[in-house]
This record gives sequence, C-alpha cells and structure tokens, in this order.
Amino acid sequence: IAALAFSSCSDDNDDNITLNTEAQTTFSFKHTWNDTEVTSPDFNTIQYTNENGEMLSIERLRYVISDITFSRDGQDDIVFDMHNLVDVTNNDNTILSLDENIPTGVYTNVSFTFGLDNEDNTENYIDLNTENFNVPEMLGGGYHFMQLEGKFIDNSVTETGYAYHAIRAVDNSKTPQEFQNTFFEVDLGEVTITNNAIFNIEMNIAEWFKSPNTWNLNVLNNMLMPNFDAQIMMFENGQNVFSLKSVTP
Repeated sequence: IAALAFSSCSDDNDDNITLNTEAQTTFSFKHTWNDTEVTSPDFNTIQYTNENGEMLSIERLRYVISDITFSRDGQDDIVFDMHNLVDVTNNDNTILSLDENIPTGVYTNVSFTFGLDNEDNTENYIDLNTENFNVPEMLGGGYHFMQLEGKFIDNSVTETGYAYHAIRAVDNSKTPQEFQNTFFEVDLGEVTITNNAIFNIEMNIAEWFKSPNTWNLNVLNNMLMPNFDAQIMMFENGQNVFSLKSVTP
C-alpha cells in the first residue's frame, strides 16, 4: 500500500510539473496619493495636496492601458494586442486577467502601454465609444488616454473645477496640424514566473502633478486637450506614475 501511495504521489508531481509549464497572468491596478490608498469612496472630498500646495479632490479617474508585452532573451516577445479602460470611479476593470496563458520562466521585462499607440488609436472601439472616451476630430480624433477630474481651492479660495485630460499632443497653430506622441511604455522590470501570477501595479496619482513639472492648477486646470505644451508636460510627469509593487500567486 505504501509503495502504491508513493507511486500515486509521484504521478501527481509529474502532472503538476506539466501544468506549471504555463501560467495565467492577472494585472491588478491600485491607486494611491503618495502612501494613501485612493478608491471611489474617497472621491468628491477636497483632501489631497499637490506638489504646488493646492488642495484638491478627485471626482473621476479613468484611463486606458494597452499592449501588454512579455520579453524573453533569445525569443520573440509575447504581445497581447488589447486595451483595457481602468475606471476607478465605478471600480470597473481594475483587475484584468489575460485571455491566454504564457510559458513559465524568466522574462527580462514585462511592460504595458499607457494610452494607445498611433496604430491602435485609429481603431474603432465600441466600449470606448460607449464611454464617450473619444477625442474630437478637430484635435486629431482617436481616444483619450486618461480623464482625471475634480475640484481644487484656487488663489481666491474658491472651489474650481479641473479636467486633467491626456490625449495625443496636437498643435493646432500649425497647418497642417502637428502631432507628438504622448503614449508611453511602462516597464515593470525582470520577472520570473513559475505559476499563475498577479501583477500588483500602483498608480501614484500625486505624481501626475509633481515631477519633472510642478503642476500649477491655477494656470493649468481646463482646456488642456488643445494645449500642446500641457500635453507634453503630462507625458513627462507620467513617467514616474506607475510602479510594480509585487507579483503574487
């Protein structure tokens, strides 16, 4: 009986080894203001202070991530040609499970795109259309990359609305229009995957207002979509927004 039991356990181990040659990957997006977690119940209250010293609230936060990529030495990248609208306001799509498993092993880098690259931004997405995430044709069409909205206390101690909307930068002062790419790749670094894995990713919202450009909401609060320079500043500040906190089973 002991011999049979040992044989059975050995067979199970072999099965497990076979199963563990592939893994399901999930991306979980958490949001903070520096070290304080931000969820939708925290919205609509002026309680955050940006780098410029302005008190503000968050009333809406939603953004697109796309093209999740797993890179390996000596092998082709594994690219998931997809997009996901993370809607913190309604707590939708903050957890994304990829629809195909990937081989286990060492990945030299895992990355995703904030926003949509130029090719993807010409596509027609029913879900983004439904959410009114479109950019007007006079600004180049396509889709928003992010909508961050709320109120802040301005220099006259008045609650004033702000709309920090990120799109592909367009210069309408020139004919024809000139564009500059403002989507960017978020590199999560080297990861070893031995089993199903959850990538716990954090967006520090405070960084959008912080570095390298200290954001002055009294000057830059609305009409930012047609503001070419403001879009470039958003792109620059976005480089420090996302980080990989952990990879868990």
